[in-house]
Amino acid sequence: MDDFDIKLLDALQQDGRLNNFELAERVGLSPSQCSRRRAALEASGTIASYHAHLSGEALGLAVLVFVQVTLAAHSPANSKRFQKLIAGLPEVQEAYALTGEADYQIKLIVPDLKSLSRILNDVLLPHDSVEHVRSSIVLECLKSTVRLPLQHLRAANAEFHGGVNRKRRVSAQPGNDASKRRAR
Repeated sequence: MDDFDIKLLDALQQDGRLNNFELAERVGLSPSQCSRRRAALEASGTIASYHAHLSGEALGLAVLVFVQVTLAAHSPANSKRFQKLIAGLPEVQEAYALTGEADYQIKLIVPDLKSLSRILNDVLLPHDSVEHVRSSIVLECLKSTVRLPLQHLRAANAEFHGGVNRKRRVSAQPGNDASKRRAR
């Protein structure tokens, strides 16, 4: 992955609706080169998908909740039952298996506290895979992004290219064995 790929990814994270000409202009490539690079990034899975980012608040989904779940038994069968339960709940936005006290962390979005109560008391707690549930309601969102940081790619790219250029400079210095061989 080079600087052009990184610029392309950054531009698409800012605006996934950019057409090829707009993207090429921002990245500094021709539209055909940009199209080939985008297709390669899609084929490799680096660009996983394109979608609209909807506003939960504008859609009446006002309550964001993080729920920690401890399983009743730690077995593959119990984990699969719980994962199947979570997969069937559209209110679940994200779910993670964890180390530590809780086995899972779930992010839910619901319209109101009554809806949250229904999910906790009628869906999660009665399920045979669940031992304990602990919920935390978000009071204020301080930061929310789906953009991934790309600085580490730029730094790795600069280090790689800097190392290559440094080797070339060293071998071309007067008095170096490589420059003596060329001089003969």
